Amino acid sequence: MPALEMASANPAGAPGKEQQAAGLGILLQIMMLVLSFVLGHVLRRHKFYYLPEASASLLIGMIVGVLANISNTETNIRTWFNFHEEFFFLFLLPPIIFQSGFSLPPKPFFSNFGAIVTFAILGTFIASFVTGILVYLGGLMFLMYRLPFVESIMFGALISATDPVTVLSIFQELGTDMNLYALVFGESVLNDAMAISLYRTMSSFNSHSSKQSFFWLIVRFLETFVGSMSSGVGVGFISALLFKYAGLDIDNLQNLECCLFVLFPYFSYMLAEGFGLSGIVSILFTGILMKHYTFSNLSENSQQFVAAFFHLISSLAETFVFIYMGIDIAMEQQSWSHVGFIFFSILFIGVARAANVFSCAYLVNLVRPASRKIPPKHQKALWYSGLRGAMAFALALQSVHDLPEGHGQTIFTATTAIVVLTVLLIGGSTGTMLEALEVVGDGHDGTFGLGETFDGDNGYIAPSYEEGASSGQKLKMRLKEFHKSTSSFTALDKNYLTPFFTAQNGEVQDGPSPYQSHRSNFGRHGSNG
Repeated sequence: MPALEMASANPAGAPGKEQQAAGLGILLQIMMLVLSFVLGHVLRRHKFYYLPEASASLLIGMIVGVLANISNTETNIRTWFNFHEEFFFLFLLPPIIFQSGFSLPPKPFFSNFGAIVTFAILGTFIASFVTGILVYLGGLMFLMYRLPFVESIMFGALISATDPVTVLSIFQELGTDMNLYALVFGESVLNDAMAISLYRTMSSFNSHSSKQSFFWLIVRFLETFVGSMSSGVGVGFISALLFKYAGLDIDNLQNLECCLFVLFPYFSYMLAEGFGLSGIVSILFTGILMKHYTFSNLSENSQQFVAAFFHLISSLAETFVFIYMGIDIAMEQQSWSHVGFIFFSILFIGVARAANVFSCAYLVNLVRPASRKIPPKHQKALWYSGLRGAMAFALALQSVHDLPEGHGQTIFTATTAIVVLTVLLIGGSTGTMLEALEVVGDGHDGTFGLGETFDGDNGYIAPSYEEGASSGQKLKMRLKEFHKSTSSFTALDKNYLTPFFTAQNGEVQDGPSPYQSHRSNFGRHGSNG
């Protein structure tokens, strides 16, 4: 816990006093975690959707921060929570992101993989640049605090990191269409990785002594994202081969088996960070690969343990992050002198989110038959679910150090205000939104909506297309070919990859483990990152 860093904050103090203060800090953190979990359980049990678990954790942290200010104990409280964004990125975020990839519902995720990638990659680019350009133009027109163009894009990148923790939990509680859930969940997972890569690329571009070309910016981004993804995929495949051929799935080696499985995700994360890449992107794809291939090579007892373990630590990390955000929002020195920046930023991210969702949905629907098109009510739910959370908050906290004084502080204040408003207001009104859009109850039967079909031998069957003349026939045909190539991955996976990397030949990979199915996949505290 970050309270253990207190000794470095007060080197002149007596060791006994430092240890006592650290103990009190850890005690306070444990008390807030217990309160958050108990309160979340009570709210969920009574189906009180106006205050979801993440919102409750955020409020608990804000209340503690306000009480610390009133009682003049802010210095002591801040010492107890003395950690920076490095602690978040290196210790709290990895288990959250890994669990996000590890708990992806396989069938609806891979059947909507093309749409998810479109929303997460192309959509994040659209949202980031639309937000950044509008913020830059707003500064030129004296509507808000003026930021340079590159810093405006950096703000657009960090604020485009969606974190629909409250939305997803209520989706599961009320029962919504599996494809809608997969789209929101999958986009949020890949979106975090994209936002971090884009933010760091723009930050490098901004701090470079000699301004490079836009082509260099694209190359640097692709280098970071593709390199990080490759390292994650490579570690995932290596882990699958190790557990397949090492013979660890016997009773007296289960402890070693579990230890190795837990270490591989952190190896992937630190490997990418050590080479200057994105550990978040790497550990995300490691989670996806390890669940799809490595997990089936474990013994049954080890499968149950690792599923429970990662769910446990990710839930603790998520809850602690929201508590810390609440405390920091209440206690951090904010730059409230630029209220216009906050107000117009909220408007601009709403416009950018709409440009993201509706333009990408239009492209996806071009290649889908009528039975599988994303309906307008699902598009509206996607737009509404784009609230901001821990990832945007952590990147904003980092921007305070990356940007000149005043610029970073203004971005941080705007981001914290946006996080509070979206988590509390959007999270609390999600149930009402779902009922208004008439998407409640779509997923109770456990079937896949929008016409997905699955075959036991060949995996997902791509829908048939009827040829017809239209004004966009060339673009449509190209998009159709891309869709066919992505859908054929199922056959490649089943016929070649799964037999090579697993010992069970894919027989156990049609769905999540029993533990995952009723706890991890659809009952998580939130998604990530």
